[in-house]
Amino acid sequence: MTNLIQRTARPVVLTGTAVAGLLTALVAAPSAVATTGSPAPECVQYFQSWRYTDVHNGCGDTVSVTVAYTDGQWAPCRVIEPGQWATFAGYGTNGNYVTGLRTCDPATPGDA
Repeated sequence: MTNLIQRTARPVVLTGTAVAGLLTALVAAPSAVATTGSPAPECVQYFQSWRYTDVHNGCGDTVSVTVAYTDGQWAPCRVIEPGQWATFAGYGTNGNYVTGLRTCDPATPGDA
């Protein structure tokens, strides 16, 4: 009986340790929100549909932008050259609409 308890307890302890490690990594990971800057310039505009959010850089300079959604999530930071477009996720079937565009640092890890 003791042997059975020992064989059962070890996987439970290992699983608990693995879960604790993953949770620690998630809590310690930098937030994409922390890497956002100011609102994107007015010359950067977005057009959303249920499947895609297209962002156009109408500025004369290269911009790095991220998209904010109603559920509080942020899209990965993207660098968009003047006159170019970038495609982000749309609002989907759950109505997760875009709330705005913000500048961001594409070199900062943790953008998601």
